[in-house]
Amino acid sequence: MSSRVRSVLALLPLVILLSGGGPAAQAPLPTLSDPNLTVRAVISSGLDQPTSMAFIGANEFLVLEKATGRVKHVINGALAQIVLDLSVNNASERGLLGIALHPQFTANRLVYLYWTCAAVHGPTTFQIGAVTCPATPATGVDVTEIVDVPLLGNRIDRFVWDGTALRFDRNIINLRSFQHDPTNNVPRGNHNGGVIRFAGDGKLYVIFGDNGRRGEMQNIFDDRGSAFAVPDDAFGGPGPDNAHFTGVILRLNDDGSAPSDNPFFSFGAGIQGEVGANVQKIFAYGARNSFGLAVDPVSGDVWDQQNGDDSFDELNRVTAGSNLGWIQMMGPIGRVAEFKAIERSFAPGDLQQLRWPPSLLADTPEQARLRLFMLPGAHYDDPEFSWKWAIAPAAIGFLRGNALGAEYANDLFVGASRTTLLDGYLLRLDLSSDRRSIASSDARLTDTVADNTAKFDIGESESLRFGAGFGVGTDIQTGPNGNLFVVSLSNGAVYEISRRQ
Repeated sequence: MSSRVRSVLALLPLVILLSGGGPAAQAPLPTLSDPNLTVRAVISSGLDQPTSMAFIGANEFLVLEKATGRVKHVINGALAQIVLDLSVNNASERGLLGIALHPQFTANRLVYLYWTCAAVHGPTTFQIGAVTCPATPATGVDVTEIVDVPLLGNRIDRFVWDGTALRFDRNIINLRSFQHDPTNNVPRGNHNGGVIRFAGDGKLYVIFGDNGRRGEMQNIFDDRGSAFAVPDDAFGGPGPDNAHFTGVILRLNDDGSAPSDNPFFSFGAGIQGEVGANVQKIFAYGARNSFGLAVDPVSGDVWDQQNGDDSFDELNRVTAGSNLGWIQMMGPIGRVAEFKAIERSFAPGDLQQLRWPPSLLADTPEQARLRLFMLPGAHYDDPEFSWKWAIAPAAIGFLRGNALGAEYANDLFVGASRTTLLDGYLLRLDLSSDRRSIASSDARLTDTVADNTAKFDIGESESLRFGAGFGVGTDIQTGPNGNLFVVSLSNGAVYEISRRQ
């Protein structure tokens, strides 16, 4: 690993990877708060930084490895074979990140993967846009150099599962990956999002972080005075052209096209061109970064997890046309002054991009609301839950059914993107009867904010504690047997939580 890459990783506040690479040493089993439940390692060796999984049978699943680009087939807890080996750029938070099975997988065997392709630039120059991902995904050699990635190096591709291998079918979409902003002095490779999910409507939902951009999708635009006329970078303007189409939740047809009932489809048709086509694909925007996206098995609603920089990590029930608020706010809009104060307290206090520092944030809720960039028909809603000081959540997932007991039926679970708190916590949140908000018997949480007093402090979240020792939890799934499965990147394991017999 080059010294330049190491310097970049040191700056990332929510990095979820192991800088050393390679399979993790076998970790102790996690612990659970409920003595009626038990946890076991389905597989605890042979995995190198696993990120996501998908069940393809009763006792078999595919699991992704972030840094190697490999998709591995696990049967009855044993590694059966490597079914695909993509050539990834794995610097920072890039790599092989997300998997989703087509809703008709049993019939058509279609598998979708979100990953960052590798591309080698010249030894001394960066020719932005001159290098693209190959039309057919490359396999084999992986790249660790942070600048060796195309401008649109994050991609989703569709494959066909033939029982022993994944065969490339078609590209679905290409998204921005290259970050080398002159004002930051160093390149970055974070805020790629990467979680993909099919919902009950048969559409593919994709969460994609801001990737370091500062434009309309980040609620910054150029017609509100000199404070906002801050240039983004040398690669394009502030509108959502391909180079600035970031910080969004996309809703796509299974072939990558935009559904005609998307919230901004008609508006995008009127704009036309690259920007218009991108706007047509938006389900929501104003997202900072996320490692978690999940579909409520009862209501069908889409929920996301978002990471603040140093404050106000969020859980959101995302509805069509949502403006999620970033960069003008994280957490409830009524707390925007607290958000600003916390972010300004950290040196250099830059919200990760020096060209738009927290000193530019609004001082009042009224100011913040006026500064939102609202597409026609867009709306802003406060998050359903947030933590005042960042605890760095990662994966979220619903338990479908009541295999763990009626008290856990259809509850929402949250993993950690760092091991700082409880060696990697697992939190559990109950939903209200209408499935629109978080329900809690803890009176301290009735304001929907856990008012902890420092980063990685569990304060006011004690009642949400479900487990500890899960490491970096990058995926949470319900298995065919109804039990809860957790993928741990840092522990190199997949865990199963079940009712004690």
